Amino acid sequence: MRRTYRAAAAACLTASLLAGCGLTSGSPMVDDVKPGSVGQGEPLKGANITVTSKEFTEQLILGAMMGIAFKAAGAEVLDRTGIQGSIGAREAIKNGDADGMYEYTGTAWITYLGHSHPIPNPQAQWQAVHDADLKNGITWLPPSALNNTYALAMNEANFKKYGTKTLSDVAALAKKNPKAVTLCVESEFANRADGLPGMEKAYGMNIPTANITQMDTGIIYTQAAKGTCTFGEVFTTDGRIRAMKLRVMADDKHFFPNYNAAPAMNTKSLEKYPAMAKVIEPITKKLNNTVAQELNAKVDVDGQDPHDVAKEWLVQEGFVTE
Repeated sequence: MRRTYRAAAAACLTASLLAGCGLTSGSPMVDDVKPGSVGQGEPLKGANITVTSKEFTEQLILGAMMGIAFKAAGAEVLDRTGIQGSIGAREAIKNGDADGMYEYTGTAWITYLGHSHPIPNPQAQWQAVHDADLKNGITWLPPSALNNTYALAMNEANFKKYGTKTLSDVAALAKKNPKAVTLCVESEFANRADGLPGMEKAYGMNIPTANITQMDTGIIYTQAAKGTCTFGEVFTTDGRIRAMKLRVMADDKHFFPNYNAAPAMNTKSLEKYPAMAKVIEPITKKLNNTVAQELNAKVDVDGQDPHDVAKEWLVQEGFVTE
């Protein structure tokens, strides 16, 4: 999913290969939007700004939000959202092919900056990434509460049957009734230090291999909803959690890394157009897991266009007007 793209990274480490990683010429944003609560006075009038994102639903929505906000503030915006993998979008920000994107603090800390241990406090994690990435020509603006990290979730029937609310509860259930705890997980999660092995160690779980089934991400949600497995590995901002009425187990020991979304800007671009920070800040502050689940579901469940979903939300919240 969004955090590790090892094959893509190997293919995209040099700028010369960026085109092969999905960085295309892009297209101008033509949204006819005007300032609402952001962009008053059009502080970006005359600016030429390129926004980018990765290719999955949440990223497409966040990238569109950034671009539409800058457009309302007077900028001419080039849309380069939807780049395959993480490395292409990251490199575009680093080398100035793009000016801004929403990125995840945990992705930067672990995948890009090479650290093996996440920082438990979300603000401290953001600060560490902010400080470390300045040397790479990237400035991180203040983060949102949107935290797209790992979790375990179960359907309503199993929730009523077992009553687990936290991962500590799951660990207790596994000791009391080992057969009750069956998992549906991705193969990557099953083998990552910040996935299943680390979770078991942190919570004192010992789940038999026979109780763990590996499968593709999308299938996990449907199987957890059906109750084929008691718990499914999910991503906390996925719209299918709400749509399928899954119950998410709280990570009460704060084991999983923080993946808070925050604007990551090319430093030279931000120095040239400092108003970008003020324009995007109120939008970032409004983002949280509930908002993300709702908007992601409109795309993944209802089949709406990510750009339209982003624009509709910005108008609904009064950030921009049409």
